[in-house]
Amino acid sequence: QVQLVESGGGLVQPGGSLRLSCAASKIIFSIYHMSWYRQGTGKQRELVASIGSGGTTTYADSMKGRFTISRDNAKNTVYLQMNNLKPEDTAVYYCKGRRLTTEYWGQGTQVTVSS
Repeated sequence: QVQLVESGGGLVQPGGSLRLSCAASKIIFSIYHMSWYRQGTGKQRELVASIGSGGTTTYADSMKGRFTISRDNAKNTVYLQMNNLKPEDTAVYYCKGRRLTTEYWGQGTQVTVSS
């Protein structure tokens, strides 16, 4: 069955960095549009960043300049490099793969930004 497995979350101090990874299996990864979402406690899930099959990227305004999404099709993996993290970035981060009307979600990885 299709699996998206996130990793790389953890506890980091404000101003620190983390790199999240999402490894996909059982899909033709290169043709999927990949995204990172996040959901803080008591908040709605929100889009963080996306990368198309051709490499085009988009970001939520509050993440521009701090977060970078990338993909390695040879490794079936999408990454989210997060720099200058703030307490308000604390959330569970999810990756999503989409192709036409089909989409898959990972189980999420917790990111906590706190001193």
